[in-house]
Amino acid sequence: MQNKLKIIGGNWRSRYISFVDAPGLRPTPARVRETLFNWLQNDIIGRRCLDLYAGSGALGFEAASRGAKSVIQVENNSLACRALKENALALAACQIKIVQSDVFRYLAGDAEPFDVVFIDPPFATGLAVQTCQWLEDKGWLGKHAKVYVEAESTLRLEGMPENWRQLKSKVAGEVGYHLFERLG
Repeated sequence: MQNKLKIIGGNWRSRYISFVDAPGLRPTPARVRETLFNWLQNDIIGRRCLDLYAGSGALGFEAASRGAKSVIQVENNSLACRALKENALALAACQIKIVQSDVFRYLAGDAEPFDVVFIDPPFATGLAVQTCQWLEDKGWLGKHAKVYVEAESTLRLEGMPENWRQLKSKVAGEVGYHLFERLG
């Protein structure tokens, strides 16, 4: 496993995590993560985070490093899950729980409200908006939850839940990244 990325901030700053080569697995670039966590600087410490389509785990590990109370990482690929577990063990990240599951199978289960959710599905799958709708419709979000959506820059986020407000939106190369807040 040659693929590594560096955690940018918090307790594990400058530590590396490893990830596997897998179809659709594309770690969030460092400059995008830095911008995202600047946006979320007042919304991570002590909060419950859900990392859907966890892949490399970059977003969940970054959140845990910066003081998230708990992080659940949901990933379908068994090799990616094994790497996530190895990274959690290496960092003694007891606040991180890895769940090997299809995202929609997981979201069909018993909902528990989260404060921050990261959604970063494989590009060109059309899963981003549908995942957001399931989060809203099935009760997975706290009252003023923040939801981060990362997708191909060409994707138009049409059909998002009506009670969500877009706070931030940027494009970096082929990556479009957006932060939403659930209102009420």
